[in-house]
Amino acid sequence: MPTPVYSHNYEELSLLNEDVTVQIIVLNQGNDEALIYFGGNAEPVIANAQDFSSAFGNKTIYLVNYRGYGGSSSKPTQAGLFSDALAVFDKVKTQHSQVAIMGRSLGTGVAMYVAANRVVDQLVLISPYDSILAVAQNSFPIYPVSLLLKDKYDSVALAKHVNSQVLIIVGAQDKLIPNKHSQTLASALALEPARLIVIQAAGHNNISQFPIFYQSISTFFDEYKRQTSHY
Repeated sequence: MPTPVYSHNYEELSLLNEDVTVQIIVLNQGNDEALIYFGGNAEPVIANAQDFSSAFGNKTIYLVNYRGYGGSSSKPTQAGLFSDALAVFDKVKTQHSQVAIMGRSLGTGVAMYVAANRVVDQLVLISPYDSILAVAQNSFPIYPVSLLLKDKYDSVALAKHVNSQVLIIVGAQDKLIPNKHSQTLASALALEPARLIVIQAAGHNNISQFPIFYQSISTFFDEYKRQTSHY
């Protein structure tokens, strides 16, 4: 569900990868630490600009428009999104000493892929799934979903390769990605056990509207900064 182009006054970075131009909104330019954000399926990432800029003021923030989204060229596919995500990370890493990754819903699969293939300082997963195949099969048990679904976004298979600290935030009332799928992923992250926070009143789409959402992420980032400052 690609999002259209939205007019704004924020800085933008255009990144060329595989003849695809990826448009990235850049906030809080000039900080040593960075945060890369991969959004949900129908989420205009620019909608997070004001809140992210305020909540994570000590990080330069990169809001990634997937290919086909928000002015980025081409059409979205799992292979394409994964390739672009690595290219974005590699570009950002050349400019920052620490890089954290955050993914929401669909974007958790993209974030997991980056964390499994690169050294990521911290990983935040909001409403993640074990795999989109598992979620779809749960929703449509009588259909051969494995044969119908081309892009499976198998995050559980990537979990064994993730070495970064992980924070998972879910809404107890999430009907789109039931909590059991997030908990399966959390259990698979054995190398660095994930911290799981359940917001009891939250659903899939309103999870970021609760104060504990930003409080939990900020605390997670601050704790890592205190740990690394001792070395």
